[in-house]
Amino acid sequence: MSTRQVSESNDPIIEDISQLIEPMAGGEKPKEDWRIGTEHEKFVYCTEDFHAPSYEEPGGIKDLLLALEEFGWEPVLENGKVIAMSGDDGTVSLEPAGQLELSGAPLENLHQTCNETGRHLTQVKAIGEKTGKAFLGMGMWPDKTREELPIMPKGRYGIMLNHMPRVGNLGLDMMLRTCTIQVNLDYSSEADMAQKFRVGLALQPLATALFASSPFTEGKPNGFESFRSHIWSDTDPHRTGMLPFVFEDGFGYERYAQYMLDVPMYFVFRDGKYIDAAGLSFRDFLKGDLSVLPGEKPTMADWNDHLSTAFPEVRLKSFLEMRGADGGPWHRICALPAFWVGLLYDQTALDAAWDRVKGWSMEEREALRNAVPKQGLDTPIPNGGKLIDLAGEILDIASAGLSARARMNTSGDNETGFLDPLRDVVAKGKSPAAQLLDLYHGEWNGDLTRIYPEMSF
Repeated sequence: MSTRQVSESNDPIIEDISQLIEPMAGGEKPKEDWRIGTEHEKFVYCTEDFHAPSYEEPGGIKDLLLALEEFGWEPVLENGKVIAMSGDDGTVSLEPAGQLELSGAPLENLHQTCNETGRHLTQVKAIGEKTGKAFLGMGMWPDKTREELPIMPKGRYGIMLNHMPRVGNLGLDMMLRTCTIQVNLDYSSEADMAQKFRVGLALQPLATALFASSPFTEGKPNGFESFRSHIWSDTDPHRTGMLPFVFEDGFGYERYAQYMLDVPMYFVFRDGKYIDAAGLSFRDFLKGDLSVLPGEKPTMADWNDHLSTAFPEVRLKSFLEMRGADGGPWHRICALPAFWVGLLYDQTALDAAWDRVKGWSMEEREALRNAVPKQGLDTPIPNGGKLIDLAGEILDIASAGLSARARMNTSGDNETGFLDPLRDVVAKGKSPAAQLLDLYHGEWNGDLTRIYPEMSF
């Protein structure tokens, strides 16, 4: 989730609804300027007893963040407290219960992405070894209750924690107990954005199945392969889901802006503080009728903030965010951007992927998304077969797209090798979650503490 440091007092006031498409239209870039931005979260735990450290405890989350200064990172403060670190590799920030996130820099190729990930994990592991901390790569805490988890001192999180129980049953779990891998990608035009959005939404359930790694809740199997994905179905119906309108003729920036105007607000940021506006209407804000700021109209910074408060399976800001994957270990962090870059950054691959899914009805897409958290790769797909059957075909398309990009490392390798962890999943016919369940019921004999060495960085 985004981190604001200062109010943008000189930011233009929104005088006309036509301004609302400016962030999206402004994201258009020629193909040679397309970049890859990868975000990944992981759980922090104490190696001595596996508890999730608080912000303030000695060697806790605050100390962990500040220790990154050793590697050239600089603190980002909110109300005098460090809530993130900024550096050449992007931003290291905190999710609500202390999950650590790297929001990486916009990079040209996947070799750079994986190097960035490797640098970050090397740094946090070095700090962890000094402080008795380690990092777990999964989609959900396998054993922690909500009550066992700390809350980080970020103003927007307090507002969201209060609001979540009003609109869904699992929103607090989303905030406190989940981790994800995401990739942010560019587009050249409104039409290019629309095609990528449609392919991204239609195939997001496949990404969910391939990366599923949240089969445990509070120490026991929960009946799902991606409980993290299921959580989103009962978080807040106003700001989640598959966005049927994206598949309608004429979809573009304006239609997405209208959708965002119907998403209830969370907050307004003023003078370094978050003002609770949860449930209020941005349409009212445009008219100067927002109850918490009477007579005041929004700025473009307010609109950009609001764009960050919707959580559909694919999200549009000034780029497209692919949001369907569970968190995971190092090699799967690199695999997610490889999957989507291969499909979306080569036109032949993009057309082939769209041809494969364009005949699906909205009802079929919704059914696929709703079934995949529990059934994973065994989920039936439209026109027969299962996701596991589709997976190999889509990976072949992604691989062809990466080959066509021909982005080589110093050894002369292209980017296709980053798909190998997903090829392995397909070859085994089992998601990461299914493989963990096999261990739990077999070698581990029900001892879930064994997951810590297995899934730690």
